[in-house]
Amino acid sequence: MCGIVGAVAKRDVTAILIDGLKRLEYRGYDSAGLALVNDQSELVLRRSVGRVVGLEALCDNLQGHIGVAHTRWATHGRPAEHNAHPHTSSYQVAVVHNGIIENHQSLREQQKKAGFKFSSETDTEVIVHQVDWHMQQGDDLLAAVQNTVDELKGAYGLGIVSKQEPNRLIAARSGSPLLIGLGNGENFIASDMSALIPVAKRYMVLEDGDIADVHLDSVTVYDSARNQVERTVLISTLSDEETDLGGYAHYMKKEIHEQTRAITETMEGRLGADSVLELPFGDNARDIFDAAKELKIVACGTSFNAACVAKYWFEKFGVKCDVEIASEYRYRQHVVNEGTLFMTISQSGETLDTMAALEMAKGLGYTATLCICNVAESSLVRASDLTIFTRAGREIGVASTKAFTTQLVTLLMIAICLRRRRIGDGRTPDEVETMIVQELRTLPQQIENILDLEHEVIAMSKHFADKQNTLFLGRGAHFPIAVEGALKLKEISYIHAEAYAAGELKHGPLALIDEDMPVVAVAPNDELLEKLKSNLEEVRARGGKLFVFADANSGIESDVDTQVLNVAAVNNYIAPILYTIPLQLLAYHVALLKGTDIDKPRNLAKSVTVE
Repeated sequence: MCGIVGAVAKRDVTAILIDGLKRLEYRGYDSAGLALVNDQSELVLRRSVGRVVGLEALCDNLQGHIGVAHTRWATHGRPAEHNAHPHTSSYQVAVVHNGIIENHQSLREQQKKAGFKFSSETDTEVIVHQVDWHMQQGDDLLAAVQNTVDELKGAYGLGIVSKQEPNRLIAARSGSPLLIGLGNGENFIASDMSALIPVAKRYMVLEDGDIADVHLDSVTVYDSARNQVERTVLISTLSDEETDLGGYAHYMKKEIHEQTRAITETMEGRLGADSVLELPFGDNARDIFDAAKELKIVACGTSFNAACVAKYWFEKFGVKCDVEIASEYRYRQHVVNEGTLFMTISQSGETLDTMAALEMAKGLGYTATLCICNVAESSLVRASDLTIFTRAGREIGVASTKAFTTQLVTLLMIAICLRRRRIGDGRTPDEVETMIVQELRTLPQQIENILDLEHEVIAMSKHFADKQNTLFLGRGAHFPIAVEGALKLKEISYIHAEAYAAGELKHGPLALIDEDMPVVAVAPNDELLEKLKSNLEEVRARGGKLFVFADANSGIESDVDTQVLNVAAVNNYIAPILYTIPLQLLAYHVALLKGTDIDKPRNLAKSVTVE
């Protein structure tokens, strides 16, 4: 959730650290800070509340050849300068930390008895005091960190420097992503490779339990058993083009409009003339699909909503599918039926609850583990038997858009593969599969057609800007699409929004309906359309104002109480993907009118790597 950058170089690293934080600011932005060891071997600390630009203003004339920096999303302790990272101990050691230390309270009590003074409310401060204590007992920095992490319970990604060893940067990882960027006579650490785009293309990903000893011209990695190990050196394909706004006012707007390309690339090489091709999913994909009699899908947030849509597809195709929120799955007993495939979905591949659910599932008797992910070399990818990558490209806006729709496309392709095993030999497509594949091929153009309706969405958005609450309705596979639409609106406009299956209106939500409660409905021309129309009449009869995204052939028309945006008639299998787009646009333009921070909504962060 937070962002870490560190550097050791022959040149001044201040600008490198600041630039890296700016590139990671979407991960956390309630405070920022950096610590440098200067040429006088002094540990210099700068911290500020708010955005990185505030920290940058404090760093004029600051120089150092080694340092660590951090942009924070608060967990322990309110957003305040004294809670911002880095944290120091006796101005000898500085630590930046992503994650949560679960035993921080007991360590804090021990350290207070040993004479350490605390200046923050954070769990992180116990780490730096513990490293300092071990150095006072005679350990060098590496040994002090090794001994410290043995005493920590929880999740962490750490960057640590000390004025006692001004050419050494230590990195440690357990449950929170961290990588090493390899330069020419200089080396770096970061929680995300995007922080290092200008300075390093070569990198290695630390594994859980790893501690890296980073110097100017060497990096030595030790595993959890303290054995020296080699980690694969990778080449980053990230570029500034992916992180550039490209003329758009916000990343979210850019990423909404990138969905045509993202979906095209997600399908590329995976669709034959009349079928979904399985070999491109991986050498073991066919065997895993063959063994899958039913599914358990675990995810969080937007990825969970994607899984809920997919449940309708899988079960329509005769494949039993259970969907669960990862944070709930972790804390209950499970009965696993024979032949159940365990599937996780995550944009980042670093979502802590989902990763922990996967680790738990491995001992429960599932046939295999399958991950749908957008980031190669992420923790979830490395831990799964099979990964099917979405090809959304880098998504920076906190509110997910293209990651969601590419997940849906991937899930529909998997559903088709499993359907074959229910209706035939598992290899030969039938007329239904051919029809769905042909419809998938039309998706990019269909999305462009919906994006062309943006001016109508802008007009609709004006009815929401002064409202405090909104209700979203959908039925069938479009109920989770309504849930996703409500999530987008609440995330970035701060309007309280919730979604209901439209048939549930009479069981409670109708009590909320009045002229100040806009009701948004998703109305494709499917077998539930007439039922939905009856639900909409229930709203109208109580003076509610309706905003309906409807199939052009639905027969729903605009009047004094109803505003309809007509969507071109589409196949019911791909309709949930398409109806997502205008809901994304609605959320964006309402937030734009309200003047909120669209790409960095308050209290949220992009990659949730804490519990």
